[in-house]
Amino acid sequence: MKAKLRGTEIFYDILGEQYSVKNHAFIKKPVLFMLHGGPGGCHIGYKIHSAPLQKVAQLVMIDHRGCGLSKKTKQSDYTLENNIEDIEALRKHLGLEKICLLGTSYGGMVAQGYAVRYPKCVEKLILVVTTPSFRFKEAAKKILAKRATPQQIKWCEHLWKGDFKSPAHVKKFFAVMESLYSKNLKKTIFPKIKIPYAHEALNQGFSTFLRKFDFIKKLHRIKAKTLVIAGKYDWICPPSESRIIAKHIPNATLKIFNRSAHSVSTDENKKYLKVIGNFLAR
Repeated sequence: MKAKLRGTEIFYDILGEQYSVKNHAFIKKPVLFMLHGGPGGCHIGYKIHSAPLQKVAQLVMIDHRGCGLSKKTKQSDYTLENNIEDIEALRKHLGLEKICLLGTSYGGMVAQGYAVRYPKCVEKLILVVTTPSFRFKEAAKKILAKRATPQQIKWCEHLWKGDFKSPAHVKKFFAVMESLYSKNLKKTIFPKIKIPYAHEALNQGFSTFLRKFDFIKKLHRIKAKTLVIAGKYDWICPPSESRIIAKHIPNATLKIFNRSAHSVSTDENKKYLKVIGNFLAR
């Protein structure tokens, strides 16, 4: 379904009930907004690896503007600022007083920005393999120098410059980089589904705002209970970035998945679901 918000149309899908019945009584579940990575990805991955979380929360899976099934507009619209405000607009559209947020990778940057700006609207916050500032790029480059092949380093130049030509060009990038993104290639989602990647949103992010955003000095404003998840072998949002987040958010817990890279949700899916499920259910 789509909501007409802020001059565009945002696609979202809902899994699970907000209210369930147990012993003839209503049980209210938290509403969890799920924010995908990229910029330029879509919500589909959550349906593959995170659907069981509907047992403990109602899941609202969102495609950022210009991404997935959301409306395409001009590339300059695809900004972190707009993504943050789109979440607030959707919260109001759905008539929700408070929401929980789960942001993965770039989605975690959007989630941090939202929680900093609208702390009273966030019940719980889950930040998965993400970063609090533009400095992640330099950390990632150092890891690439140690782990990557010359071909992988060369392909990353397209990412740093933000000059992908098409969705197929992005798909080739992920194929080349797959061994760095995942420690469990048998379970990775990359070869199994066709992700309608919005290369324009990816280019906009890496050529502009991802070069300068910085939430570190504002993270203390977040009052919600926060779960920070990192993959030990993550190359692009390494555990050092998650440690910074957990240090600066007052009520944060850090969990490092020791057998995962960036694809924590598929590298260690059972643990991922258990840790998040327990956090939401408490």
